[in-house]
Amino acid sequence: MNKKELKRLANDRVEDAKILLSNQRWGASYYLLGYAVETALKACILKFVEETGVIFSDKKFAEKCWTHKFDELLKQANLEPILSRDISANPVLGSYWSIVVSWTEVCRYQQKEETDAQSLYNAVTNDPDGVLPWITRHW
Repeated sequence: MNKKELKRLANDRVEDAKILLSNQRWGASYYLLGYAVETALKACILKFVEETGVIFSDKKFAEKCWTHKFDELLKQANLEPILSRDISANPVLGSYWSIVVSWTEVCRYQQKEETDAQSLYNAVTNDPDGVLPWITRHW
């Protein structure tokens, strides 16, 4: 996948999650919202690779990107210090990040309540303080 495809996929997954949320499919909505964040972060990684050529200095770089853990993906995109700075300036972003970062891919095996799905949706999509709007400023 390329950066453009990942960006589109992230936006599509948010739209899918919104439809699922409005149809009371809490677990599926929650699951897709996490993948929206993951694909958005992977678009940021590709931007970082394009700008730095890091894959030529770190043989294991691509291997480190094969994860669903947002903290690790943030590291690979070299966005950790930027997020830290932005959270210091915007505690709402920090509270949303703490909700989003608790997502794991194993949620596909879990039932979720409406409050879980709605909370994650808000944390991901809130404009201007949500995690996805923040990510899109860096992809």
